[in-house]
Amino acid sequence: MASHSFVSPPPAVPDVLVTFPVQHVMLVTINRPRQLNSLPSTYHAPFDRLYRWFDNEPALRCAVITGAGRAFCAGADLKEWNDRNAAASKPGAAPEPKTERWTNSGFGGLSNRTGKKPVIAAVNGICFGGGMEITTNCDMVVAAQSAKFALPEVKRGVVAIAGALPRIVKTLGRQRSAEMVLTGRVFSADEMERWGIVNKIVPDDKVVAEAVALAKMVASNSPDAVVVSREGMRMGWDGLAPELATDLLERGMYGIMDGAENMKEGVLSFVERREAVWKNSKL
Repeated sequence: MASHSFVSPPPAVPDVLVTFPVQHVMLVTINRPRQLNSLPSTYHAPFDRLYRWFDNEPALRCAVITGAGRAFCAGADLKEWNDRNAAASKPGAAPEPKTERWTNSGFGGLSNRTGKKPVIAAVNGICFGGGMEITTNCDMVVAAQSAKFALPEVKRGVVAIAGALPRIVKTLGRQRSAEMVLTGRVFSADEMERWGIVNKIVPDDKVVAEAVALAKMVASNSPDAVVVSREGMRMGWDGLAPELATDLLERGMYGIMDGAENMKEGVLSFVERREAVWKNSKL
């Protein structure tokens, strides 16, 4: 376990383990194995606070999310939904005030997150519904060989409304995304790798270690360059024209890091033929 000195401690999230397995890397483990790591509606705001803390904590550079037991995340807690529906159906029950499903960052604080720093999904098992919505918005995905993926909402009379629908069309194209969304069928890790959702498939007992190793590789690079490069990719993902995105990036975040400590260190370390020693990002 790496030792860290943080500006402030990480905010608590119910049924979630937050650890720091290597320097500059945060590992988030959803720990509701009996419920297949499904998430009640009250958990989304604490997740949002955790990832905002991660983005603002200078010592951290990359995060990994996974699940305990045989599931990554089975999505929303449908028992909670059913209990709420049953209570609302009782004679004389007062109508529940309309509340937001989640914060702007989406399901589990990730399905609509923009953020500054990359998050890697270590999909260790069942990845359904909201879990799949999280995965479609992660920067990279490592999957266990036995992992299963699905957006089964149409089978339950609901809709994947936390951000996956427009994103999955960009990743998969119209026909493949339609097959996933409109049939609700379950897909294997091999299919998701061929279709471009999954970066790498590993044995079941290696998925977290492989994702942490990938995060460590990211964290070994200039934290400024990682943040700015990710922002440039996000602009393209959001549909900005390449020329406009490049101009905005150059006049914005790149302008802040241009000529700063980490850029000078990267060039100097190359000239001196040694490993770079990065400063924590101020972006």
